[in-house]
Amino acid sequence: MHLKRLNKAKQWSLVGALSLSASALAYAGTYFYSKAVAINKKDFTEDEYNMQDVYPDDPWTAEKEWYQAVKHDVMTIESDDGLTLSSLFIPAAKETNRVAIIAHGYSGSNKNMAPWSKLFHDLGFNLLIPDARGHGESDGDYIGFGWHERVDYLRWIDNMIERFGSESELILYGLSMGGATVMNVSGETLPSNVKAIIEDCGYSSVTKELAHQMKRMYKLPQFPFIPLASFVTKMKAGYWFGEANPEKQVKNSQTPLFFIHGEEDHFVPTHMVYDVYHAANCPKDLYVVPGAAHAYGYVTDKEEYRFRIKRFLDKYLDEETQSI
Repeated sequence: MHLKRLNKAKQWSLVGALSLSASALAYAGTYFYSKAVAINKKDFTEDEYNMQDVYPDDPWTAEKEWYQAVKHDVMTIESDDGLTLSSLFIPAAKETNRVAIIAHGYSGSNKNMAPWSKLFHDLGFNLLIPDARGHGESDGDYIGFGWHERVDYLRWIDNMIERFGSESELILYGLSMGGATVMNVSGETLPSNVKAIIEDCGYSSVTKELAHQMKRMYKLPQFPFIPLASFVTKMKAGYWFGEANPEKQVKNSQTPLFFIHGEEDHFVPTHMVYDVYHAANCPKDLYVVPGAAHAYGYVTDKEEYRFRIKRFLDKYLDEETQSI
């Protein structure tokens, strides 16, 4: 009788330990979902350069003042899953059927894209600058890391072709998560109107990027925390981290791709740009900016950055773009 009580006590202890472990793992998955995927303030993404306010010795003064003053419209579309998505539209200085669609980064909005918007405006493009789902003025309560957003961008592309006609020429540009977004778009079946895609400092896969951040911020291994957060993301947001894989998407691209990355990028490690560059089977180019940190490629060398982008676009647009 004593032995039976002892065995039963061990069984209950084991059940208690397993329940405690399961609760801890469930909490961990939910916690990291909240930190990485849910819509809330992301303190760890704050940049040195505030892209909305102008301050002394600001390297983006001219771009910000232009962005705040330029004529623009607000456009909306409905996503496949019923979200209202918002975008700024800035017409070109001269009438044209060329459109640059510009994708912002993680936890940002189109308000952060003044420098890159001015760059493509100076090249003669109309500009469409969407707020990603869950960002800015767009509906949504989670970050899709460029995966669900790729489908949203297909809708924006169709919208611009409908507006500017069957002869319109579109390019895509994305920064950081926006870079991952446009790489994901590149792997879809695109209309021939999409002539070129440019990404700057996008990650090669969500799993690899989050594993990098897990180690950098928390000193924790990928397993079991990334799979747990991925499971919660599937339940709450409808996708696994493993699905959001730009490296796989660029393998299917038929559209010319230009990969840009900072040589000293420690937020999205520089080695990731080589992964996506080598994976792409389409016409492609690569520019690793010497000494540049994450998303600092343009400000590190404005003249060279503009020159490289113009040279790339000149190869694939029907006529030479306007000079800067």
